[in-house]
Amino acid sequence: MSSRSRYTSPVHAGARFVAQRLILKPAIWRMTTVTVLGQENLEGVTGPYVVVSNHSSHLDAPLIITALPHKLSRYVAAGAAADYFFDVWWRKGLTSLFFNAFPVDRTGLRGRKGLATSLLDDGVPLLLFPEGTRSRTGEMGSFKPGAAALCISRDVPCLPVAIVGASEAMPHGRNWPDRGRPPVYVTFGEPMRPEEGEKVAQFSERIAKEVRSLYDYTTSYREDHA
Repeated sequence: MSSRSRYTSPVHAGARFVAQRLILKPAIWRMTTVTVLGQENLEGVTGPYVVVSNHSSHLDAPLIITALPHKLSRYVAAGAAADYFFDVWWRKGLTSLFFNAFPVDRTGLRGRKGLATSLLDDGVPLLLFPEGTRSRTGEMGSFKPGAAALCISRDVPCLPVAIVGASEAMPHGRNWPDRGRPPVYVTFGEPMRPEEGEKVAQFSERIAKEVRSLYDYTTSYREDHA
């Protein structure tokens, strides 16, 4: 089996189902109190797409993957930092098993864009964090344009997501969530497509604005339901 074909392999997808739904989700959802908002926005989503989210914790990818319905998450490939998740064999193996991961340069998609576009062409949805690295403060950083460029070049929708509470539940430098099942929130927005004539930088800015809006909405929701 070629290295690229593993991303679409039904055998690998079956192994991921066991890893994600029988190991990862029970563990994450038992250690935290997860609230998922905006699930109605996922209705009608089919084919390849690019999930874009803020990033402040190692909980982020597990939360998104396990909050997505299985029909949408089955083949999702998560972009993971090449210099960390692919630097040693065991971490590469676990990341590939649980997240169907592919390596991403922390500066964006430089040098890896060919793989990302090929995966979308193969029908594989992607999960990307355009900030490039985890926020140390929990505040959103600027978005790099790689995700927007992929959506435009491959004519696929962007699925914006906001995560609130993950940085408090498992801050930067921690490898395990705090005790007491801290609350975390995952909010899915409506799928986005570039407008006619919209440039990559403009679409990227609009995506970032939408994720920030979802983040603010979720923060208000958390405060109202505390």
